[in-house]
Amino acid sequence: MNQPCTLSSAIVPTWVNASQLDGMLRGIERESLRMQSNGFLSQKNHPKALGSALTHPHITTDYSEALMEFITTPHNTIAAALNELSDIHQVVHQQLEDGEKLWPLSMPCMLDDNEENIKLAQYGTSNIGRFKTLYRHGLGVRYGRRMQTISGVHYNLSFPDQLFATLQQHEKNEELKQLSLQDYRSHRYFALIRNFIRMTPLVMYLLGASPSVCRCFLTGRNHHLQPLVKGTLYLPEATALRMGRLGYQNSAQKQLGIYYNDLHDYLDGLQKAVHTPYPAFTDLGLNDEAGEPIQINDHVLQIENEYYSLVRPKQVPQAGETPSQALKNRGVGYVELRAVDVNPYSAIGIDETTAGFLESLALYCLLRESPDLWSDEQDQIDQNQTEVVNRGRAADAQIKEGHLTVSFQDWAQQHLSEIHTCAATLDQMDGTSLYQDAVYVMQQRLNDVENTLSAQVIKDTLQHGGTWNFGSVMAQQHVDCYDQHQLSAERQQYFEHLAQTSLQKQWQLEQENDTSFEQYLAQYR
Repeated sequence: MNQPCTLSSAIVPTWVNASQLDGMLRGIERESLRMQSNGFLSQKNHPKALGSALTHPHITTDYSEALMEFITTPHNTIAAALNELSDIHQVVHQQLEDGEKLWPLSMPCMLDDNEENIKLAQYGTSNIGRFKTLYRHGLGVRYGRRMQTISGVHYNLSFPDQLFATLQQHEKNEELKQLSLQDYRSHRYFALIRNFIRMTPLVMYLLGASPSVCRCFLTGRNHHLQPLVKGTLYLPEATALRMGRLGYQNSAQKQLGIYYNDLHDYLDGLQKAVHTPYPAFTDLGLNDEAGEPIQINDHVLQIENEYYSLVRPKQVPQAGETPSQALKNRGVGYVELRAVDVNPYSAIGIDETTAGFLESLALYCLLRESPDLWSDEQDQIDQNQTEVVNRGRAADAQIKEGHLTVSFQDWAQQHLSEIHTCAATLDQMDGTSLYQDAVYVMQQRLNDVENTLSAQVIKDTLQHGGTWNFGSVMAQQHVDCYDQHQLSAERQQYFEHLAQTSLQKQWQLEQENDTSFEQYLAQYR
């Protein structure tokens, strides 16, 4: 197993400066359930006035028809990304009917006893639309539909090529110096990914906001939670139950042997999973008794997107490309940081503080030494994550690295001090203190567990008498925020135009079905 890296006293080399970071881009994806006025999951269809969930670039659905996903374009500043996300929320809020609101927590609102009432996302009658719905049906068959009602925030981040060029010039390894810029960029992004995986316990402690769940989420499941207040279960020192075994899990994926040490090996592992049958999924069958398909295939992964990870290498696919083909053809273009709970205290699920911290952390993960990450170390990281998910706020929480066991507090403090130096470099880009301020807030959360989001959620859940009451109060506060957010006439027109054109695109796709869905699916299988 790799020994823990000793932290360099100069994590930011003297030859890396703010000018090389100019051109960083970030985009945000936020998920949120639509909730009825009585607190239960919405049974309504995706609002048609918002356009087509299949073809709209900013407003779509994830697993269920009620699980909305809001996607910003890439932006040069954090403020611009958050502002666009606010615009999207305002547009959606305008179109919600019958008292529906956006649920503000990662763990779902009220679910009734019948899983079938969690309606699958619908994308129309085109083959690609039906394929997307079938994929979701397969997820429900494999893992249960309740698991698919969990919401998160994905933070997409890219560094400019001039930074990678500078890093490559200062490499001591001649082989790395000889790589094309595209291959070197992929090499460094994979180093970032490995270190981010190592840092996920820190993310879960600092940003975790799911220490409790509505009892209805665990209907029919064995669990290790305790009652907090009527209708709510929790663990006293938990941080992010969404990221633990109650969250999105795939036991089949544990056996895949997909590692983030090399782009080509990663892609080979992913392709193997997409093409390898898994006995438990074979036993479920491909079709029901009436001959209707219930899952795309019986493989470990139906499609690449089913591979669940806390961070993903990404490249924007061109027409007809799968995510893997895009990566193979043009290398890693950006990373998707996925270990982030929805912040219930923000009307848009994320704030400037979280964004500033994540970017500081990402730069730290990029610049820090990053040895290969194999299964023995991954097993240890999994243990560390479980420790922090379930009892990260405990005074005696521990982290294992190699043969060492250290207190979580000491481990986190060591890294947070180094992350601060990266924040200082990022602040030099435009002469602000945004990044250092963000790390300062995280330091306060580390100094006193009562400052963490997870501790605040427990306190407020108790104060309001349960998850549903707390969530409803926050949802109403957020409505007030949306009402106050002013959308310019130009932006309003922009979203109205997108809604219309997305519906037209869906209609065109439905007219272009030149094969039956049965043939389309058979070709894929």
